[in-house]
Amino acid sequence: MGWAAGRFDLLGRQAQPVLARFAFTFAMPALLFLTLSKAPVGEIAEPEVAVFAISLLLVFGAALLLSRNVFRARPADRAVNAMTASYVNSANLGIPVAIGVLGDTTFIAAAAVFQMLFVTPLIMVLIDLDVHQGVRGQWRRFALLPLRNPVIGASAAGVAVSALGLSLPTVMTEPIRMVGGAGVPAALFALGMSLNTRVVPDAKGIAERLVLVGLKTAAQPLLAYVLGRWLFGLHGHALLAVVLCSGLPTAQNAFVYAAEYRLRTDVPRDVVVWSTLLSLITLSLITWLLA
Repeated sequence: MGWAAGRFDLLGRQAQPVLARFAFTFAMPALLFLTLSKAPVGEIAEPEVAVFAISLLLVFGAALLLSRNVFRARPADRAVNAMTASYVNSANLGIPVAIGVLGDTTFIAAAAVFQMLFVTPLIMVLIDLDVHQGVRGQWRRFALLPLRNPVIGASAAGVAVSALGLSLPTVMTEPIRMVGGAGVPAALFALGMSLNTRVVPDAKGIAERLVLVGLKTAAQPLLAYVLGRWLFGLHGHALLAVVLCSGLPTAQNAFVYAAEYRLRTDVPRDVVVWSTLLSLITLSLITWLLA
């Protein structure tokens, strides 16, 4: 529907960036706040989450190095590239996959908390330090980042509510839930609209996309298997959960963050689409081998 709206100019030329900004500024922060305010933060200390976290961070670091040394991307684009190579779609795809294959959402929920709590702020900091490099009072801006960035601010507020054991009244959470419910649809709709501005990448651009998709759909789950099986001694259902969730495709947040900071959106957009299509095969293969 997003592609059709862009193709036939049903919403105007400004609709795509406005939807992406709405998702970044209002909807995703609302969704993050509600998720983290109810999340048992202590569950991220489990061995399975440690395997997921280590494999994610290793792939994240590898993508950063490749983006700097091979593809010569600017620092902010390196951060987005690293996100596309490692940050899994734990919400609108991870939850149904976990229910269908694993039978519960316990692990994917803990993995999502780790991403929101640690990886998202890291990405925002890396992007912000580059985008506002040389700006007067840069370190003051950095210190106030949780207050200026709605994603980080909402995540911090959600963690605080969870840590304090607060139970928010329905009259407060229901409006936030309504806004948060628009996060995934708005982001996907904006991504679909952006497909109409697609240009054919050159050989270097194709190689960059293939490397990032390969890291996401093949290297990360394989690394999770090696670490889980031989370093942490996982087996059975626990090993399947780690490898399956590590093999989930790139979250559309990467496209939204790139659009918000006016960075390259073609690479994260293509990696989201390519990795999602390829995951139909890779996730089925993982399930067949390990279930």
